[in-house]
Amino acid sequence: MKKALLAAALMTAGVVAHAQSSVTLYGRLDAGLEYMSGVPEGKNANGQATGSTNRFRAESGDWGTSLWGMKGVEDIGGGTKVLFQLEGSFNTMTGAGPGGGGLFNRWATVGLSNDAYGTFTMGRMLYISNGVWDFDPFGQSNWSSASLVRGRNWPQSSNNFAYQSPKIAGFDFYGQYALSNATNWNGNGTTPQGREAGAQVTYTNSLFQVRGIYDEIRNPGNGMLYGANVPITDPANTNNIATGVFAASREYSALVNVFLGQFKIQGAYQAIRSAGATGALPGTPTTLDHEWGGVTWQATPAAALIAAVYHVNGNNGAGNATIYTIGGSYNLSKRTLLDIQLATARNSKTANFGLNADNAGTATATDNPLQGHQQSGVYAGIQHSF
Repeated sequence: MKKALLAAALMTAGVVAHAQSSVTLYGRLDAGLEYMSGVPEGKNANGQATGSTNRFRAESGDWGTSLWGMKGVEDIGGGTKVLFQLEGSFNTMTGAGPGGGGLFNRWATVGLSNDAYGTFTMGRMLYISNGVWDFDPFGQSNWSSASLVRGRNWPQSSNNFAYQSPKIAGFDFYGQYALSNATNWNGNGTTPQGREAGAQVTYTNSLFQVRGIYDEIRNPGNGMLYGANVPITDPANTNNIATGVFAASREYSALVNVFLGQFKIQGAYQAIRSAGATGALPGTPTTLDHEWGGVTWQATPAAALIAAVYHVNGNNGAGNATIYTIGGSYNLSKRTLLDIQLATARNSKTANFGLNADNAGTATATDNPLQGHQQSGVYAGIQHSF
């Protein structure tokens, strides 16, 4: 009899534990076709592109990164839950992936959550500068708010500790602090990442939403707020590495959403500043002023039309550039949509920003247009989430 009671108790405990825990597998596949003009070709003795051409290719991730992951929650009582998330990116067209950072290159976190006190997580995660996503008309798609800052807005961050507060009277706070794991607190060339940190405050109501973000990324080589210069021996950046203010800097962002029925108006200003820069080559900026504005018209519950303008201005002879773009999406179902975007990047005489968030340089490896030239493109695709 005692054995029967014990077995029943164990079975009941198993059912309760199962009810208090859950694991969800999720993902997103994005694929389509892309046409782009102004793509560099050829090279001279310095590795610089000597001409430009047009390109038609299959693409993955133009409207949003293709990814898969899993996340789970365990209720441990007292209003507290244990959370985890694992997520990696891949290329839908080739099946290759993930990108840099290992199998779970986007998220690998574990932490605790409480409705009254907020959420604390540790591990690898999208860096806090990705917080511009909610205020970008194109949601940080391939041709949007990351393009003119050469990917400065969408990195991942390792060794990170993050806190998300509950929402109080419309306000909430989010912060991150990532260790360099080097013997020098900010980084000294012995680890792949320098110290990173940031904070954001958001206020939301039914009519508008505003957010302020401060963040800094330290150079892992020396701990400074300035990325490595393009080597004099490789002025074209044939090795396609992130440099200058795009690689390490401080970023100050002010962002706004305005909700007007079927319309959402979005705008942002970012000041990106480096410190301690020495020997920067002409055309390599140490400061950037980046702004954008756009509108989304939710014409029907399924169809949305989007228009936006992105602009950047750099010092030290880097010039300025503007991206003009229109596009939209149509939901075939709750999980599947069709998307399209048309865009053009217009450069001043000394600038060579492209539609993609490519590293600075004039080599073909960077995919940037020639200095002072333009680049235009269109893509159309399908995206499915599960």
